[in-house]
Amino acid sequence: MTTELGKLGVWAGLDGNTPDENVAFARQLESWGYSALWIPEAVGLDPFATLAHLAAHTERLVLCTGIANIYARDPMTMKALHKTLSAIAPGRFVLGMGVSHKHLVFNARGHEYKKPVPAMREYLDAMEKAIFMARPAEEDAPIVLAALRPLMLKLAATRTRGAHPYFVTPEHTRRARERMGADAWLCPEQKVCLETDPGKARAAARAAMAIYLRAPNYQNSLRELGFEDADWADPAAPSDRLVDAIVAWGDVDALRARIQEHHDAGATHVCIQAVRPDGNFGNDLAALEALAPGGA
Repeated sequence: MTTELGKLGVWAGLDGNTPDENVAFARQLESWGYSALWIPEAVGLDPFATLAHLAAHTERLVLCTGIANIYARDPMTMKALHKTLSAIAPGRFVLGMGVSHKHLVFNARGHEYKKPVPAMREYLDAMEKAIFMARPAEEDAPIVLAALRPLMLKLAATRTRGAHPYFVTPEHTRRARERMGADAWLCPEQKVCLETDPGKARAAARAAMAIYLRAPNYQNSLRELGFEDADWADPAAPSDRLVDAIVAWGDVDALRARIQEHHDAGATHVCIQAVRPDGNFGNDLAALEALAPGGA
């Protein structure tokens, strides 16, 4: 029952779909040979209810939260969800947790946003101590943390199974592997756009990047990688060098090469987010089919 995460998964927002459409999407990924599906939590679907529904309608796909916001539920509730999904989908669930962002925690939820690393450490401590009196699963699902900078990466490596960095580059993966050691899982997200025209590809990439470039957490991470504030002075129009670093675009070989860069840098698993070339919200099924591990 031990969870086998595999080498290549998909990171996808599902808020624009019906429940039946999400089942069809998950089944399609499974048939294409992807090993895992990661879904976010922001201001839409509940990720745990969604993954439980998908678990009942798929057979092999590992289902992961990427990530569940620790401010959305107290540690006892998170522990109950962790253990419940561990039993519902044995060997097929990964609990990814993160501190989210101040605007989503304070403005949207009305909670105090604390310093990320102490807040996550305190939350993990509370989860460990929380009461859970139901029949346990035979094996608890792995836990990973959303981690970008050194202290959170260290916490992920020492207190959980590993890290799920988002909005990163292969260079970030290389540095993260050095900081985390050889044994921790390292599961970066990589945006891809199957478009060879530079203008069209970068326009689609900018549309996908804008919301993240307003978040201080990602800005601080990018600064550590050598980017400057000028690269995102206008979040809707980041520099070409930043666009090209965050979003892999081009033909199938170019996208596969970027994925391989992460593996060469030490990634355990890469989850790709397929940006639509037209810049609209949603997942590019053509790109996911073209990159399918099953050779579709």
